[in-house]
Amino acid sequence: MKALIVVDLQNDFLEDGALAVPDSNKIIPIINEIQPYFDLVVATQDWHPHNHQSFVTEHAHHNTYDLIDLHGLPQVLWPVHCVQNTPGADFSTAWDSKCVEAIFRKGMDRTIDSYSGFFDNGKRKDTGLTAYLVGRQIKEVYIAGLAADFCVYYSAMDAVAAGFKTYFLNFATQAISEAGLEEARSMMIEKGITIINDKAAL
Repeated sequence: MKALIVVDLQNDFLEDGALAVPDSNKIIPIINEIQPYFDLVVATQDWHPHNHQSFVTEHAHHNTYDLIDLHGLPQVLWPVHCVQNTPGADFSTAWDSKCVEAIFRKGMDRTIDSYSGFFDNGKRKDTGLTAYLVGRQIKEVYIAGLAADFCVYYSAMDAVAAGFKTYFLNFATQAISEAGLEEARSMMIEKGITIINDKAAL
């Protein structure tokens, strides 16, 4: 049994969003096309309170994308994005999401960021995604969505650590930076994650 995890396909990460990933809109039709290949499709959703401490607006004398220490963890300071119950937090209406069986929200604790769909960044809280996949007898996970070098990457790393055969769908994700993506791909390959560059390989 194999599952597709669609990571954070939300308006704020798409083109013209508050934290837009370059050329991100082009992955939506690709994800729509491949969803029927899988036994299960689940999604993650960034779902921040308005005063989340990862937002640069919460830190006087800092600039967007500064790296700080936040309660003992390194934290990039992001523009305000994916605030609960705002249009930016909504999934793209261009995405055919009716096949999604479950949505796992993350980033709700204002004191810690959550890139992965499995845990927060300090692994202090479990989203329940691992247990859900195990309960559905999933052995293989394929990960797509946004952004390749952050939330998709961290989700893939946690998936393989949890014992799933893990595939990073390079053709169905976009990165914030190419340098970040190259580093992420190297780290994933070291951990045994398979990089898939073409849907024909599914």
